[in-house]
Amino acid sequence: MVQPQTQQRNDTLLRVRDLKVHFPILRGLLQRQVGAVKAVDGLSFDIKRGETLGLVGESGCGKSTTGRAILQIEQPSAGQVYFEETELTALSGEPLRQMRRRMQMVFQDPYASLNPRMTIGDVISEPLEIFGLAAGREKQARVQYLLAVVGLSPEFTYRYPHEFSGGQRQRVAIARALAVNPDFLVCDEPIAALDVSVQAQVINLVQSLQRELGLTYLFIAHDLSVVRHISDRIAVMYLGKIVELADRVSLYENPLHPYTQALLSAIPIPDPTVEAKRQRIVLEGDVPSPTNPPSGCRFHTRCPWAIERCHQIEPEFRDVGDGHYVACHLVDALGKFDPALGD
Repeated sequence: MVQPQTQQRNDTLLRVRDLKVHFPILRGLLQRQVGAVKAVDGLSFDIKRGETLGLVGESGCGKSTTGRAILQIEQPSAGQVYFEETELTALSGEPLRQMRRRMQMVFQDPYASLNPRMTIGDVISEPLEIFGLAAGREKQARVQYLLAVVGLSPEFTYRYPHEFSGGQRQRVAIARALAVNPDFLVCDEPIAALDVSVQAQVINLVQSLQRELGLTYLFIAHDLSVVRHISDRIAVMYLGKIVELADRVSLYENPLHPYTQALLSAIPIPDPTVEAKRQRIVLEGDVPSPTNPPSGCRFHTRCPWAIERCHQIEPEFRDVGDGHYVACHLVDALGKFDPALGD
């Protein structure tokens, strides 16, 4: 596999190399392993300082597992994750705990990620206590500052999570993640559980915090219109693998992988005339099981243009120009999708 090396190392905050997360399937009285769920099966990408990399794909493709494996919440089965020059996959115990000060996660469901028995002040101040960053009045001042940063009143300190709306709870979760001054945030579908009217507010908040604090994001989502708005580059994931990676302009104007083309064709256009003339790509069949993924290209079972080579040989994930990576046999050396290559 060609490794994405589009940035200089000193400009790269995070490097992921051949990351795999396989969950064992155990059966029988002795709990013998009879297989594995290949949730993440060989990912390689870089994230530059200060950028947002969007990670998109269907539910169950391994997006959330990727984010959790990067932060070592899930133990990778293989591969390496480098934060600057530190290999996270080689750390454990106290060294890993200290590195987590620089990496935080905003979870999808604000209803589940906040302890209902703790006040908002306790929720936000807990990381400060764990890492010994503040105490007493200094801690209280820090909590009030963080609430103000995410657009909430400092008077909310002594309230409980059930007293807030979904959008307000997600703001609290963001404040908690920012408490230890991290450099990198994994945002795991942070707006999926929110009303549409609230989603834009949270997205704007995330963007303004990035500008003000110099944050770097891995933004996981399935809404391609949101990802286009917030991301600098976008990685498209299918069944545990990245099939295309490019900057947002290139990806939306010139999608090369058939799966990316199908995803983009499903985005509605708010113009009845254009929408009526647009050709939709409707994928047939279901996503194969990650316990037994297809041989060759994993998308060939649903690809309208699949050829014999797609069934047998896994396509190389390669750069076809200007940092546009794709894994498809039907993309030529000039970076053009050409179904005639199968003739």
